[in-house]
Amino acid sequence: MLQKLRAWLNGLSDRVINEQDSEQEKLNKTLLIFACGLMGFGSILWLALYWAMGIKFSSTVPLSYLAVSAASLAYYVYTLNFAVFRTTQVSLFLFMPFIMQWSIGSYVSSSGVALWALLAPVGVMIFQGAKQSLPWYAAYIIMTAISGFFDFWLTTGQESGVTMQSIAVFFTLNYAAMSTIMYLLISYFVRQRDKLQDAVNEQNALLRIEQAKSESLLLNILPAPIARRLKESQGIIADGFADVTVMFSDIIDFTRLSEELPPKAMVELLNEVFSKFDSMADFHRLEKIKTIGDAYLVAGGLLEHDGVDFAVDARDYTAASLRLALEMRQYMETLSKQKNMSLAIHVGICSGPVVAGVIGTRKFIYDLWGDTVNIASRITDEARSGIILVDSTTYKRSRHQFEFEGPINVVGKGKGNIEVYKLIDLAPHLRDVTV
Repeated sequence: MLQKLRAWLNGLSDRVINEQDSEQEKLNKTLLIFACGLMGFGSILWLALYWAMGIKFSSTVPLSYLAVSAASLAYYVYTLNFAVFRTTQVSLFLFMPFIMQWSIGSYVSSSGVALWALLAPVGVMIFQGAKQSLPWYAAYIIMTAISGFFDFWLTTGQESGVTMQSIAVFFTLNYAAMSTIMYLLISYFVRQRDKLQDAVNEQNALLRIEQAKSESLLLNILPAPIARRLKESQGIIADGFADVTVMFSDIIDFTRLSEELPPKAMVELLNEVFSKFDSMADFHRLEKIKTIGDAYLVAGGLLEHDGVDFAVDARDYTAASLRLALEMRQYMETLSKQKNMSLAIHVGICSGPVVAGVIGTRKFIYDLWGDTVNIASRITDEARSGIILVDSTTYKRSRHQFEFEGPINVVGKGKGNIEVYKLIDLAPHLRDVTV
């Protein structure tokens, strides 16, 4: 029997407060039903105490309140019209205490029972908001003033058979009961509000974590300034740069390695190599553009990095690109010995103008175009294992900082003869200088 009653109550609860309601709506409905129950219980207790103390008067008002309150609750359960239920209950909270007072006598003889009407504006403030509670509070003040005015004539406390001792008891009861109901409602509201705030804070924290993940992922795909521009504007991102140093590097005999190694081992090797290249590029404040199979593309002088604009001095990013190429070559030689494998790269570097931008709407990338990119790619193809070739512009810009051999003429596909120089190492006077 108890289980059936619990199941019935749970079903009733799910009907009046359903999952489609917002958290605020659930809280408002719960508070109003809670207040309705407290007021009903208080009315029964109040009436029972009066009769138990032998104070006889008409029970029409409290019983009428209970009947109307129960009817409005039943109407709400049937129709789910919360607005009608709320208005009916608040009206009962406001008017019934004054009607009860008038049926007994004055403020004194009724032991201040009209105080219960304060629940109406306070309740509306909790259920709906401060602005919506103003008309109800004005009505409460008007009813209070009317009652005070007529108390000059309705002084029937002792004449109605209510002793001063009884009045004292019920003054205490009314103030204590009303204060308790107010406290319970506000306490429940504050606890639920705090729970909602905690839930909001938790969701905000999770949102910030996910936002940070998305930001990190976006920054792994695009340079930071481009990522910011892409978030701020949905237009096409395309820029022209007068001078950029572009570097291509390819792993030698990658096809042979792909055939010799299992797929997983091949991917792990590429990840190890390119992850190291990434950290090197970051150290030199160069911008990794992309990887294509076993090819690695990086650019210097393209974008601001950490507030430093390398376009101020072209030699900075050009020298950084050459240092990176030397370090990448040295790393591959070391890795080759560690893994007992034939691992080497060949590198092509060219300086000049490029066009850069974001292409695509899905799986988009930031890419470079122009003759500078094409020449860097062509001279990479002409470089043998472990060789770093640079174009004449890069050579002229860096010849005092690095050691070169050349010039060498190579034939680039679609470009004809290209004058290049072979990068050997840092210039002798810089080899012992820490970067």
